[in-house]
Amino acid sequence: MKGMSLMEISPFYEKKMQCMLCKEHFPTTRIRSRQVRVSEHDSDFRPIYVNKDINPLFYNVAVCPNCGFAFTEDFSPYFAPGTKEMIAQNITSKWHSRSFGGERTKEEAIESYKLAYLNANFKKEKHLTMAGMMLRIAWIYREAEDKTEEMRYLKTSRDLYIQAFSEGDYVGTQMSETRVQFMIAELSWRINDREEAIRNFSRVIEAQKRSTEPNLIQLAKERWQEIREAETQPEE
Repeated sequence: MKGMSLMEISPFYEKKMQCMLCKEHFPTTRIRSRQVRVSEHDSDFRPIYVNKDINPLFYNVAVCPNCGFAFTEDFSPYFAPGTKEMIAQNITSKWHSRSFGGERTKEEAIESYKLAYLNANFKKEKHLTMAGMMLRIAWIYREAEDKTEEMRYLKTSRDLYIQAFSEGDYVGTQMSETRVQFMIAELSWRINDREEAIRNFSRVIEAQKRSTEPNLIQLAKERWQEIREAETQPEE
């Protein structure tokens, strides 16, 4: 059909979801993967998108309009005994039905992550999963150039990565031990906790013989070098 190729396909599409908690079906908005191009990454892996008008990070969280349960694809389908009741009592009972469908503002995206974090806490999700959500809030604030809030959420994320590492709850996920340590180091460096940054960058570098992630080792070496150079600079 002539002219079809000239039609612009919306970067957004609706994905049908089933709530993990109340089993209701609802639509959530996603971004078509072919519309997403990453130009580069920050040192904590924040993707910087070519098209600044479309931020896929805004749509990671699905929010059930029926019961208020918010979740990402990293959530486990398992609910430990008593956790459903905790969510019903603390979230659903206070929930006023609303939709997070359609295009999201920065504020709505942040709210969806905060809601998912609350649910994850009651559900006893992995610290690793919660760390990732807090990190994404920090990234959204970084893009908005809100340094205070970015630092606040980077610290929360860093602390959760430390818990994930000490409890080993990254085992069986896509995150390796080396990557968790790198995240602890990198986020510590960003929030000016040099001691924790140095300790963990050292651990990453020491793991180079057994690590299967040479890129991470190289990044850690570069970061280590930058810290050493910063320490030798005279203070103004």
